[in-house]
Amino acid sequence: MPSVGSLFWWQGKLDSAQESLLIIKTRALLLPEIVNLVKGVHSYEVPEIIAMPIMGGNEDYLKWIDSEVKE
Repeated sequence: MPSVGSLFWWQGKLDSAQESLLIIKTRALLLPEIVNLVKGVHSYEVPEIIAMPIMGGNEDYLKWIDSEVKE
């Protein structure tokens, strides 16, 4: 998503920024590699990198993700 307005506390002050939101769909096993990659190229000192579990969804889609994301 190319433009997301964010409000956040940074170094004791309320700050704001227009940011891009990147969503990566992958396996949990690959998360450490992705965290290192994003931290290496991101301009922020502390970039937001979070992982969320898939609780359910379209089984056909979930099978497709599983078949396409290699370990």
